[in-house]
Amino acid sequence: MPIENDDRLLTALLESMEVGLAALDADGVVTHWNREAGRLLGWTAAEAVGRRGLEGWAVRPADAEAVRAQLQGTREGVRALHEFPLLTSDGRRVLVRAQVSSVRSEHGTTLGHYFAFSEAGAQIELERSLGLAQSLLDDAPTGIVLVDADLRPATVSDTAARWLDRERAALLGHPLGEVLGEGVQELESALLHTLSTGKPLGGVKLWIALRADPARRRCLRSEFVRIGSPMGEEPVPLGVVWLFEDVTLQERADQDNAVLRFRANQLRRAGLAAAECADGLEAAVGYLDFVLAGFADHALLDVVRGESLIRVAAAPTGAFRPGGGLTPLGLPARYGEVHPALRALERAGTVCVSDTGAPPGTTGGLPVVPGWAALRQWPVGTVHGLATPLRSRGQNHGVLTFLRGAGRQRFDRADADFAEDVAARVAAAVDLDAASR
Repeated sequence: MPIENDDRLLTALLESMEVGLAALDADGVVTHWNREAGRLLGWTAAEAVGRRGLEGWAVRPADAEAVRAQLQGTREGVRALHEFPLLTSDGRRVLVRAQVSSVRSEHGTTLGHYFAFSEAGAQIELERSLGLAQSLLDDAPTGIVLVDADLRPATVSDTAARWLDRERAALLGHPLGEVLGEGVQELESALLHTLSTGKPLGGVKLWIALRADPARRRCLRSEFVRIGSPMGEEPVPLGVVWLFEDVTLQERADQDNAVLRFRANQLRRAGLAAAECADGLEAAVGYLDFVLAGFADHALLDVVRGESLIRVAAAPTGAFRPGGGLTPLGLPARYGEVHPALRALERAGTVCVSDTGAPPGTTGGLPVVPGWAALRQWPVGTVHGLATPLRSRGQNHGVLTFLRGAGRQRFDRADADFAEDVAARVAAAVDLDAASR
């Protein structure tokens, strides 16, 4: 019974193999021919087993000697890899790649040979796929992460590991949230969508930052593709391949160009509107609402009248309530000696300030220094201020102040350039108004 069971087990193993397998005894008689061999060549086991040699039916006579030499020339314990042509039952010639081994007795007598084979083209295709996968993981400039069904990295390329600032082995099997901070929810949402629907996502731009360095934000142009196992009757999802490319510099350049185009368009519209104003001060005030959009939360226009700075305009209109601690229109601005507006007039240059209680680079949260904005006669919640003088014909005609709340970044050099451009136009209008009085 044990021998019978062993024979059944051996037969089951041979029949379940995904490569063709054939065996010949010492006299060259075919003793084994599995189901996959029959599928590849068309010869059934009943037709193959018992034949002496392969010549004339599975091998052309012209190829028989070369094939016999490759099958019988293998040393004991060595699996040799050969390529040779075989014949199908309908007469087609098929190039196969085979692993050949000899079977010998304990006395060294040759008992036979067996070879496992498959179509050479399929083997080459598999090797190409494996080679491509290895080269992508090792050398490709694109980041590649294979995420399993539990949204944990299963394979990570060198490029992806460098960007994530971890060793490849240290990333495997760990949740993405352990490495990524900002953007991890959007990334997991894209992975889940691809995993559940099977539809690839392309051209997705994700802003992501590492937990270890949250200030270093990167824009990753990402592609998501689901992969499945071809082994079952229905493809079983194995995970999602996340391919990404760092496009931070390009994205920031595009954003900067879009901002410049928008601001230039706003200035053009403001200039056209100002040209229709009969009064110079009305034209100056008209600039504020146009340029405020997308640039700042509030704008203040103070004009020099004698020895005082008079508040003549504020934007947006109606934003300043009477009794709110801000200078009403038409009254002198109550600035201290070191106020940014006075410093801008004194220096004849732009002055930028920020609430020193807010950490550099932060955009959220109210000021943590009590009274910082109120001390400067600015609206509650102001975090960043920019004051630039109104210069025309070599004289100061006032000061223009832009204010930002906690939801915006501090003013940078590009913002200062734009504010100075606006101030030059407003100054010309204020100068014209003063000359006409």
